[in-house]
Amino acid sequence: MRGLLFLLSALAVIGTGYWAYHENYRTQDELDRVDALRRDIGEARERLAILRAEWAYLNRPDRLKELADMNYSRLGLMPLRPDQFGSVRDVIRPVPEIPLEVSEPIDVISTGATQP
Repeated sequence: MRGLLFLLSALAVIGTGYWAYHENYRTQDELDRVDALRRDIGEARERLAILRAEWAYLNRPDRLKELADMNYSRLGLMPLRPDQFGSVRDVIRPVPEIPLEVSEPIDVISTGATQP
């Protein structure tokens, strides 16, 4: 009986060792994957910063005005004037299609006094 117990214990130690070895390598692989993803994210952020800088450079008001002036006759662009813009009050807001119905109204009375 003791021999069987020793054999089972040895198999449990070997099985646990194999499992720990396998998990260690899986963890190392996942850490390598995380490092690669972080590197990719860093490179994408750098590219995005460059693209934002290029976009800001290309959308300079003086450059856009110069392009509009050069292409005035071909595009038929008109110069912008302040009276061409509206105000926020001119925006039409949509009316909700289904009005909200109050099924159980509650009376609320305020006396103005606050309780501690």
